[in-house]
Amino acid sequence: MKCPFCGHSENKVIDSRISKEGKAVRRRRECLGCSKRFTTYEYVEEVLPMVVKKDGRREQFDRQKILTGVKKACEKRQISMDVIDQLIDNVEQACQEMQAEEISSTIIGENIMKELKKIDGVAYVRFASVYRQFRDVGEFMSELKDLLNKGKK
Repeated sequence: MKCPFCGHSENKVIDSRISKEGKAVRRRRECLGCSKRFTTYEYVEEVLPMVVKKDGRREQFDRQKILTGVKKACEKRQISMDVIDQLIDNVEQACQEMQAEEISSTIIGENIMKELKKIDGVAYVRFASVYRQFRDVGEFMSELKDLLNKGKK
């Protein structure tokens, strides 16, 4: 690692700590060339699969796209951003755990709906109506009936 001050490539680690979230290691380093100190962070490289869209296109996994869709579904509902972030973390983790190079957008959508169903029925139905592209009121009502029947059990 090069010193940000002088560019010297040798340094020593003075202190290492785990970050508050536990997702990174913070290291204080001292340059052996100029003796100045600097901080570095080490993160686990998250390998996310390519997403295969319904039309066959492939694109990078995009957390922001999921966030936009989920926020739209949760609009005017009393769902905190912390809950939404946790939902997206769960979906992202499920995609990583598959350890596949590619994942269908259908699988991602189904995971999002499964998570939304646990949190809020209205947000779930909103997301499902767009995701599943209901063609008529009958399909929409069928989904609502399923949701109500599962809620009673």
